[in-house]
Amino acid sequence: MVHNLRNTVRPARRRRGVDLSHPARSPLGSSVVNCVVYIDGVRQAGHSPTDEAVQLVREKQGNGFVWIGLHEPTQAEFAGVAELFGLHPLAVEDAVLAHQRPKLDRYDDTLFTVLKTVRYVEHDELTATSEVVETGEIMVFTGSDFVITVRHGGHGSLGPLREGLEAMPDHLAKGPAAVLHAITDHVVDHYLDVTAAVQHDIDTIETDVFSDHRGRSSDASRIYQLKRELLELKRAVAPLAGPLDQLAKESTPLVDEYIRAYFRDVADHLMRVSEQITGFDALIDTIMQAGAAQITVTQNEDMRRISAWVAIIAVPTMICGVYGMNFDHMPELRWTYSYPAVLAVIAVACTLIHRGFRRNGWL
Repeated sequence: MVHNLRNTVRPARRRRGVDLSHPARSPLGSSVVNCVVYIDGVRQAGHSPTDEAVQLVREKQGNGFVWIGLHEPTQAEFAGVAELFGLHPLAVEDAVLAHQRPKLDRYDDTLFTVLKTVRYVEHDELTATSEVVETGEIMVFTGSDFVITVRHGGHGSLGPLREGLEAMPDHLAKGPAAVLHAITDHVVDHYLDVTAAVQHDIDTIETDVFSDHRGRSSDASRIYQLKRELLELKRAVAPLAGPLDQLAKESTPLVDEYIRAYFRDVADHLMRVSEQITGFDALIDTIMQAGAAQITVTQNEDMRRISAWVAIIAVPTMICGVYGMNFDHMPELRWTYSYPAVLAVIAVACTLIHRGFRRNGWL
């Protein structure tokens, strides 16, 4: 059943849908993306005011729910929604201010879930200042007859996801927990896409480090920047394991056994992402160490070359220094061929030393 549902949801999410986050498509206010009523998994036509939508759902006595989507609301804009649904002030503060770690909190009969969204930032070439991973947030309030999503950041629109779910009324009929599952699955799927793109960057850096070019300092700065961006991704992914584990294993009236099976599937995919990130981190450390070792080897080779040339130059320096002391009694001072003989001795000695260093790989 899990496999069939995932195959049904994902193709619908991949198709190009309407971006409901655009201000022109927000009929209920500057921050409200949409307010939709679902009865027995079927979307009800029209855009009802929030209070009327809630009243309509509750008149159906548990056969439906309302899904309200907001994008970066202010405290004043969110106050009415918070009062209508009795949301806890602490959760409301977190939803408005954002910058939260992934978590799952329970407030009476309401679940408050924080998810970190990630997006891979396209770039022609990875540099020491390249932004690789951009993060945002989705907060989800889940009650018995409502789902409220609060999105922060310029990416992660839920419009296409909403359209995909509406194509599966049987699944939507399972209630708000089905929407929460679809959102978490959607977010984790994007983690997989980002890790695949980051893998390409790591492969590129690895190729550059082990190539013969000399930009070693540039490689080090690029590796360090990629490691920082990978840490940003890790901060978004790793803390989500706890909330997903709770949703998959702990019994709660809002998440029945049927939906918990799907959360276990999402948790498995998150574990795969976490393992990939851990592997990336270890690989980047290894690449960094290899780069540092190559710099050390290059410096040693340069020092050997310098030392070899110093040794070669020492021969004529020594001979010229001896004969430059201007003593009266020195051998061969009056000999006609003393000058060319000294030059020949210097040339032969330097040639022999040069050949010795080349044979030993110093030059």
